Amino acid sequence: MTRGDMPVAASEALAKVPQVTLVFWLIKIAATTLGETGGDAVSMSMGLGYLVGTAIFGVIFALAVYAQIRARQFHPFLYWTTIIASTTVGTTLADFATRSMGIGYPGGSTLLLVLLGASLFVWYRTLGTVAVGTVGDPKSEMFYWLTIMCSQTLGTALGDWVADTAGLGYTGGMLIFGSLLAITAAFYFWGRLSHTLLFWAAFILTRPLGAVLGDFLDKPVANGGLALSRYSASLGLLVAIIGMILVFKQRAATRAH
Repeated sequence: MTRGDMPVAASEALAKVPQVTLVFWLIKIAATTLGETGGDAVSMSMGLGYLVGTAIFGVIFALAVYAQIRARQFHPFLYWTTIIASTTVGTTLADFATRSMGIGYPGGSTLLLVLLGASLFVWYRTLGTVAVGTVGDPKSEMFYWLTIMCSQTLGTALGDWVADTAGLGYTGGMLIFGSLLAITAAFYFWGRLSHTLLFWAAFILTRPLGAVLGDFLDKPVANGGLALSRYSASLGLLVAIIGMILVFKQRAATRAH
């Protein structure tokens, strides 16, 4: 029997997440940058506020996760729609926690780091692994998307903390997080650390990189930004993401057992 033109046995051996390649990371960085500009466009440019913005994107994220779990196999557009939804809700939720709740970037980052650690810990204790190659059933997918949402939210707070509170600016933030990503990549190719650990480290680091890059695009020139419209920046990033998905055909990761 076949499912499409792929044998059933082969399709069942595939995870519902993409292979981790250079294209994956390029799209991920673009998606996290879009999350920053898109989240700010709704909460700030439209004047809806962080709480309403979080509610809107939270619903979109929940629906996307539901569709992702219901899907029988990996679908690039559905997967990246869910990623973008996670990063936009992460932007507004982090801004709400650090600004509206008054706990600041240190408090917000600490709280979100604890939540991220708890998600990974419970996932590991429940299923025995947090490797993305095992994501292919509803339980592992729920843990996967919860962890991603926590990492996206934490990354927003970290990016704002470094760029604003630490006074390093947007270019300084991009340099720091870009360098940390390069170091993580070096450990992946030439070190002996767990590839699963390095994946999640890189996944988390792409979010603050996207946060400071997004702010660099739309913040005023006087504040170190390019003063682009949040709407035009978001549209440009969305077009770039769609283009990469269409041009570079992504395959599902081989499912680990």
